[in-house]
Amino acid sequence: MQLAPTPNNPMPDEPTLVSVRTKDGLTLRAAFWIPASGTPKGTVCILQGRAEFIEKYFEVIGELLERGFAVATFDWRGQGLSDRQVGNPRKGHVRRFADYRHDLEAVRDQVLLPHLPEPHFALAHSMGGAIALNAAYESWLPFRRLVTTTPMIALSMIRSVRSAVIIARVLRWLGFGRAFVPGGGETSISTKPFKGNRLTSDPERYARNAEAATAIGAGAIGAPTVAWLDSAFRFMKCFTDPAYALKIRLPTLVLAAGADPVCATPATERFASRLKAGHAIVIPGARHEIMMERDSIREQFWAAFDAFIPGSPDVLPAPSAADGTEEAEAEPVSAAEELDGGGVDPAVSRRDDAPALSG
Repeated sequence: MQLAPTPNNPMPDEPTLVSVRTKDGLTLRAAFWIPASGTPKGTVCILQGRAEFIEKYFEVIGELLERGFAVATFDWRGQGLSDRQVGNPRKGHVRRFADYRHDLEAVRDQVLLPHLPEPHFALAHSMGGAIALNAAYESWLPFRRLVTTTPMIALSMIRSVRSAVIIARVLRWLGFGRAFVPGGGETSISTKPFKGNRLTSDPERYARNAEAATAIGAGAIGAPTVAWLDSAFRFMKCFTDPAYALKIRLPTLVLAAGADPVCATPATERFASRLKAGHAIVIPGARHEIMMERDSIREQFWAAFDAFIPGSPDVLPAPSAADGTEEAEAEPVSAAEELDGGGVDPAVSRRDDAPALSG
């Protein structure tokens, strides 16, 4: 296992690459960095979204190191350069979302606890955010605080979620769990044309990530399998329970995207409004991948992050009421399309006044 920097995506200096073994026998690719000088403020662990990989976060890792944090990250099972449970490495597959717990616990025991300074914090995106919120609900998430961008609580990109749920369930029951979702294939979403993409409005970062995806070959997976999609729908159902968020007591900051055509921002706001120790901020004009967006959006993200992490263990964030942010006017697509994968800047608004997505 190795890391694959490219000319437009340089790797932060002096990484430590680790092979992590899960309790169910898979090998994961993980890496960590420690700031070159000074005493670290703690460690930030990046939990990726679906179809992502370590190299995609080199810029974010560098920015965290500049802030004085040690950084850890890893590829979830079934993506990046971690082990697969299907023969075709381009398939985004998992048998059940509960298996992701094995991955995070292995990273905790083999990377975070033995090698990296406390306190430990999580920075999670999309699928990683949903996994982290579920772990916080179950009280096993091994972090002091959680920041999550566009967590996969509910999808807006599928034309009929109810039909997709039924189709995925039936296809899996018929034995097609390891097949691509209908219409899906091996092409990484990161390498598709910029025009009409649902991930970012920044063409330069989009091109950089496409270059990084090409560099790791089959590590940049294509569409999910039927089993992954069926498991995702089962997993997301828990977030519809109004009492679910009330049981999460971990200090949590949710960053939602005002123009997110992948995950449903209104559902995210409703969920976050019930958190006892957290709240949501909607960044106007941002698409799904806030950390991969243009500079003006990323500045708002980092302002919110810096105000919340590392934070004080004695002061919890003040919840703010959701006011019904509208979804982006993006045309929904079928289930066959790929899924991913206090002191805040006053410019961060709770309502999206940005125009509809182009293309």
